[in-house]
Amino acid sequence: MLATVVSAAALCALAALPAHAEDDPVIGGDCDGASSFVTVCRQEGGTPGGQGQTGDQPGTGARTGNDGKPRPQTCAVERLDPQPPASNPIWNGHKPGDGAIYTRVCLNDALGAAAGAQIVPQVFWAAEAPAVNVDPEQLARQAVDRMLLTGPDIASPRAAGKYIVGVPMWMWVNESPTTYGPNTASASLAGVTVTAKAKVTEIDWAMGDGNAVTCRGPGTVYQASYGKQESPTCGHTYSRTSASRSGGKYSVNATATWTVDWQVNGGGEAGQFTETRQSQAQVAMGELQVVR
Repeated sequence: MLATVVSAAALCALAALPAHAEDDPVIGGDCDGASSFVTVCRQEGGTPGGQGQTGDQPGTGARTGNDGKPRPQTCAVERLDPQPPASNPIWNGHKPGDGAIYTRVCLNDALGAAAGAQIVPQVFWAAEAPAVNVDPEQLARQAVDRMLLTGPDIASPRAAGKYIVGVPMWMWVNESPTTYGPNTASASLAGVTVTAKAKVTEIDWAMGDGNAVTCRGPGTVYQASYGKQESPTCGHTYSRTSASRSGGKYSVNATATWTVDWQVNGGGEAGQFTETRQSQAQVAMGELQVVR
């Protein structure tokens, strides 16, 4: 959706403007009689997306967040302040006071700018103020993209660990703002600011042996004093070795469900949604050998 290629009409208008016009907040012209114009804003720097990096989906015109899911287009309209002078061709025959000049900026464009791309908003004249169309949930999703959330930081099982069939395995994860939460970020568009707060509410473990375990917390760290008892919060006991598996190990997948609570600043609309992130671990499961 990101308009990095300027239309032919806009190129015609830009070519007719003096060199210093590139620093003007409004650049446009009437090349084809249309009532809307394209203005090119200087590039804005930012932070690229995290896991499942934000980017364009070729051929679809849609943008995706760092969870890999497409983001619906959300656009907002703002009245230019100050208004351009009457001599500016953006008025297209109208005069200041007879309607006004507005800009239309889309949230997906803003996501592109955060990744270091270029915003190309639409600038147009309208007799009456157009309705502002800002979806606060999409702003909340933009805020989540800025959090750079990842899958669980698995502390146990360890890739170098040695585990025994029939002995309870304790599973737990390290907690940080990007791997477990809590994490907070905000996003703004057209005067609307939404703050989102995200935290992992459960981790689903696929153990590689056909069994699954759902843990509602980060798990309990094992201590030698616990002996062979089961974890009180998050664990699994294998009944077969991993000798027949690829590489001699079970492939364990841990999928974190992030619950996101968001609210429009100032006590406005609020809501909640979830996103998932995944991590993997390899577990070597052997048998206890008794020497007689």
